[in-house]
Order: sequence, then C-alpha cells, then structure tokens
Amino acid sequence: MNGAIVKSWNYVRRSRSYKEIAKALWEANPISRQILGICSALAVTVQMKTAIVMSIALTCVVAFSNLIVSMLRAQIPRNIRIIVQVVVIATLVILADELLKAFMYDISKQLTVFVGLIITNCIVLGRAEAYAMNNTPFRSFVDGIANGVGYSSILIGVAFIRELLGSGRLLGYQVIPQAFYNAGYENMGLMLLAPGAFIIIGLFVWLENTLLKK
Repeated sequence: MNGAIVKSWNYVRRSRSYKEIAKALWEANPISRQILGICSALAVTVQMKTAIVMSIALTCVVAFSNLIVSMLRAQIPRNIRIIVQVVVIATLVILADELLKAFMYDISKQLTVFVGLIITNCIVLGRAEAYAMNNTPFRSFVDGIANGVGYSSILIGVAFIRELLGSGRLLGYQVIPQAFYNAGYENMGLMLLAPGAFIIIGLFVWLENTLLKK
C-alpha cells in the first residue's frame, strides 16, 4: 500500500515538473513571453557559436543558482535574501567566465563583458527570488534548466537567422553557394545590426502569440 502511494506521488511530482518545463519553454518563455534577457539576445546573436556558448553558460548559472538558493532558503534571513542570491549568482558567473577563458578563449573574447552581465540578467535573479526561495532543490533545478532552455531556444533561433541572412554562414561555415552571389544575391547587412535582432525577436513573439491563441 505504501509503495503504491509513493509511486503515485512520484508520478504526480514528475508530471508537475513536466508541466513546468513545458510552461518555461512555451507559455512563459523568458524572452518571447516575459521579454527578459533582451540585451544578450541583441548582442551575442550575430554568430551561432557565441549564442550557443552564451546559452549554455546562462542555463548552467540559472540551474545551479536555483539549486543552491533553494538548498539555503531556510537559512537565509528574508531581509538579506537578495544579497545572498546575488553573491551566489556572481560566484557562478565568475566560475563560468574563468572556464571560458581557460578552454574557449577566442569565444570568450567575442562575448567580452556579456558573460559577466549574466549577474544582472533578470531571468537568473528572477527565478532565484520567485521560484527557488519557495520550492524544493529538485524542482528549482528543473525550473532553472527549463528557463535556460527556453532562453536558449530563442537566442539560438535568432542567431541562426541573423548569421544565415547576414553573412551566408552557419557556425562559421559558408552555406550560401558562391553561385548565388555570382547571380546577384547579397547578404542582408541589417541582420548584423541590433535592429535586425529586434525584428526577428518581434516575429518570434508574434508567432508564439498567434499559435497560443489557436
């Protein structure tokens, strides 16, 4: 009897986790629905490789900051909780930045200050305050992964379009045949500028709103 109860509870817990993941990926996507993290979506999406690295870095930071804050939530005084959350996030961001400098120095130079600015990213601090302070470590970690993946999906999608249309490349490799250029095809310089990223993000927001209404 007890085994059946435990099994049923685990099923419910997993189901709730799946619903939260789906919500973060679609209904409450950090960029397209909550309009958070726009600065990095404009700055690091000229090339897919920088967008992918930034996505991995932010996903790791938001997941592990959620986990740590949730584990410490009972010991954190309410009046200094924001300070503690920022310290945890800053420590993880510094660790991520140093790892990038050690193993991916060229990409780290391209990202410049934007990895460090993860500390001020509303997604990371928002999930720590709104979710990790009120939920278990496991669910907080899953929530961090889900929001990181939701952020990454838009970031990589924007980078895919910008790099393809702006330079005819993907991940640094030429994909538009030279014959197209010889026939008069030209890259869209607008895609390499911030307004191009704004336009693409706006199209993602419109598409998601349209599909959700249906």
